[in-house]
Amino acid sequence: MAKIVLDGVDKVYAGGVKAVDDLNLEIADGEFMVLVGPSGCGKSTALRMIAGLEEITAGDLVIGEEVVNDRPPKDRDIAMVFQNYALYPHMTVEQNLAFGLKLRKVAKPEIQRRVQEAAEMLGLETYLKRKPAALSGGQRQRVAMGRAIVREPQAFLMDEPLSNLDAKLRVQMRASLNQLHERLGVTTVYVTHDQVEAMTLGDRVAVLREGRLQQVDTPKNLFNNPVNLFVAGFIGSPAMNFVGAELQRDGDGAVLKFADHTVSVPAGVVASRDGLKDYFGRQLILGIRPSDFDDAALAPHEGADMRVTADVTEELGTEINVIFSVDAPPVQHEEAAALAADAAGDGEEDAAAATLPLAGDKSVFTARVNPRSEVRPGQPITLSVDVTQLHFFDKDSGLAIGHPDNR
Repeated sequence: MAKIVLDGVDKVYAGGVKAVDDLNLEIADGEFMVLVGPSGCGKSTALRMIAGLEEITAGDLVIGEEVVNDRPPKDRDIAMVFQNYALYPHMTVEQNLAFGLKLRKVAKPEIQRRVQEAAEMLGLETYLKRKPAALSGGQRQRVAMGRAIVREPQAFLMDEPLSNLDAKLRVQMRASLNQLHERLGVTTVYVTHDQVEAMTLGDRVAVLREGRLQQVDTPKNLFNNPVNLFVAGFIGSPAMNFVGAELQRDGDGAVLKFADHTVSVPAGVVASRDGLKDYFGRQLILGIRPSDFDDAALAPHEGADMRVTADVTEELGTEINVIFSVDAPPVQHEEAAALAADAAGDGEEDAAAATLPLAGDKSVFTARVNPRSEVRPGQPITLSVDVTQLHFFDKDSGLAIGHPDNR
């Protein structure tokens, strides 16, 4: 096992395209670190630089106690798991697991021991004599992971290893990966564009955008205390709702006014957000997570009420997503535009289309409410907002107001 440190790492391609920009990240010995972000954010490039598959333009990469910038991949003592399995089709599972060890001239009894241990760990004992064509996608991915495990490396590097699996298998494999990491304790760097995967797997999660590190923290802290609009909108599903609002003083507390809605903010919330008092009488961007709404008739907490009309309802069994419009223009900010581009597939035309709201020049909100709610499309509903969980952002910088890193 080993600590991995990226110290001011850059990657510049021909033509001056900067894929990774001054990346500073320390991955602790035995930590499961997830790199997440939209397509083209530099996460796979960063992983490939750790693996030695991409040259580093500037900065230092340290694995263990050594700078390894110029060391070839085979000398870095890491094992990589790819998205496409990369199994040898003419070999059995057992031969695939053993192949790398044979190349390294590991003794035969030791190869047998490691292969057997990996097979037991991954539930592959009954498939050892089969070839990849006779395996399901999940079984093939377990073989790919087993091939990395038998190496007993200092670190595992995983590049979207679950993206080719169907939704149910991905959930099962996520659980298997968690158990494997608990058992092996090997430093792991895992790349994904799926923020649900990132939140369920990582000890810590690093969010990247356009090659730059936005925030690195535990999944819980990323969700509860995002550093800026981009992280707030990227982490969480459904995504956080944003709207421009004016903050006005109201006795010891405050009120937020947007469209035809007024939301009271208790004095304790104002006091807990360092710098929020400076925004009295000013416009800011208000963020409300879908999970911080509920049907007021069923809400377990006291909150501010919003009377809205449900445009669409999505009944998911354990919850209902209520989609409604707010008579305020969508937030116009470069970080909100980056989120729209990711949702649309990154093309410029798609990104432009994604910024068009569903209801004219209005903001579209999602509320997640109790599954016992009687809400129906086209009907009014009173939503309760948990005002203790509101998020506030500067409308110019996009930075979270009161976040420790922004003081």
